[in-house]
Amino acid sequence: MSILNDNESLLFIVDIQERLLKAVFNRSTVQSKSEVLVKTAKILNIPVIITEQYPKGLGSTVQSITEPLQDDIKVFEKNFFSALKNEEIEQAMSEAGKKQVLVMGIETHICVNQTVADLIKAGYEVFVVTDACGSRSESEYNAGLERMKMHGAQLITTEIALFEWLKSSKHEHFKEIQSLIK
Repeated sequence: MSILNDNESLLFIVDIQERLLKAVFNRSTVQSKSEVLVKTAKILNIPVIITEQYPKGLGSTVQSITEPLQDDIKVFEKNFFSALKNEEIEQAMSEAGKKQVLVMGIETHICVNQTVADLIKAGYEVFVVTDACGSRSESEYNAGLERMKMHGAQLITTEIALFEWLKSSKHEHFKEIQSLIK
């Protein structure tokens, strides 16, 4: 088991889209934690990849998540449940050159789960941010988390990620990032 390192990390956001977010049981937590993670990634220069499942029908990624990234955003449309079935996404992952992938998104038991399984199979060290994942039902959410843990993913929370990235209260961005969770 590893501790996160901001220089080795990539944030992978799976399908946090308008219509999907409205349907998840824990939507307010998913949205607020996702916003914190995206803002932190921006501050620490951690690359972010965003996927959208059939955006024509399910809408775009929630604006409060894309807005902090401004021009540093890579959004990929997908049709497969696993994002790694998209060659453009695989290419972007390779170009980023990171070995630790923090995954968050909707739905935990479908697209997040299948993406995580393929990331692990591809050799990435995968961290699932549990409080930034959601499903329509809590039982499906819990089953998805259990399944990903069985695949070998590490289950963490937003605050675990933030403080592992920072390592110390002496980090130059400590106060700025800490203010995001107060």
